[in-house]
Amino acid sequence: MSVYITDLAIFLPNAPVANEQMEEILGMVNQLPSRTRRIILRHNRIETRYYAIDPASGRTTHSNAQLTAEAVRRLRPYANFSPAEIACLCCGTSSPDQLMPGHAPMVHGELGGAPCEVLSAAGICSSGMSALKYAWMSVALGLSGNAVATGSELASSFLRAQMCRPVDPQKAAALEQQPVLSFEADFLRWMLSDGAGAAFLSNRPTKDRLSLRIDWIDLLSYAHELETCMYAGADKLENGSLRGWREHSSLEQTPAGDSFLIKQDVKLLNRQVITIAVERTLMHLIAKYQLQADEIDWFLPHYSSDYFRPELQAQMEEIGFAIPRERWFTNLPSKGNTGAASIYIILEELYRSGRIKKGEKLLCFIPESGRFTMCYMLLTAC
Repeated sequence: MSVYITDLAIFLPNAPVANEQMEEILGMVNQLPSRTRRIILRHNRIETRYYAIDPASGRTTHSNAQLTAEAVRRLRPYANFSPAEIACLCCGTSSPDQLMPGHAPMVHGELGGAPCEVLSAAGICSSGMSALKYAWMSVALGLSGNAVATGSELASSFLRAQMCRPVDPQKAAALEQQPVLSFEADFLRWMLSDGAGAAFLSNRPTKDRLSLRIDWIDLLSYAHELETCMYAGADKLENGSLRGWREHSSLEQTPAGDSFLIKQDVKLLNRQVITIAVERTLMHLIAKYQLQADEIDWFLPHYSSDYFRPELQAQMEEIGFAIPRERWFTNLPSKGNTGAASIYIILEELYRSGRIKKGEKLLCFIPESGRFTMCYMLLTAC
């Protein structure tokens, strides 16, 4: 059975935050201005983003569940739609509000309505796509009459000054020559932000506007051969394994400034992410689905920083799958890097723009560096 995305909605909290406002809202580490912010922003090309933080008080304005529920409420797949009509609710995030219970029942609690199946997808950027794939399969198999999938992040809860350590002066000095260093824990606070997106899935397209048929979604993990790259709630040991926060001898001895920060293994990331995304995954999918680059009308990549765009484009060209830049679509500069929500936020803007025409094909790319999971999705406009 064919499944269609018949509406998309997003919620971005509060007013957009310009580059010069970031430190005022997130706070200064040790009351000192950042030495690295301008360098990082020059490379990631993000100009505005959104935080669920009150600029005046510094307090959180929305929980992750509230962000997600608000995105779902904005869905309008048909007239008089109500969240009580949702049959299956699938929610992905890397930053739930609590360890237990799962994120999806918390979102369901915010929405109210009626009983429905819920699914919480864990992970990082790919968690939003895991949620979408479960929703797609549920409708395709006839198990649900409809489904809503979401991706959301409350990254700012990790980024406030009280959660961060001072930047190593040597690394700050090396940043100009090695911009990839900006992906270490000290620097991620200038790259991540908050937001939520939602998609409504049905077994039939709408009659009065564009629908997007899901042709396929493929998620491939390379954890069997690569160690952890991005993580939180743990420390990475010299042998490449992780020690979870519960392995500390006591909670009092758990170094919150270390274990609970989001971190990335910069060298591993730079060495592997584009190779795994293109040479290993995209080439596999080209053979599996007989993909042709000239058949792709829109390429929607979620990359965390513009730093990766030139290499991604170059490697796609090397394998003979060149998509001209005018067919790429991203809103990273204006909406920021919102992790699991990013592809929803990218897709929603293009969908609302009126630029997609009937019959066009959209290839979405969502990499996750956690343990290197790559996701691609192909959509056809109907």
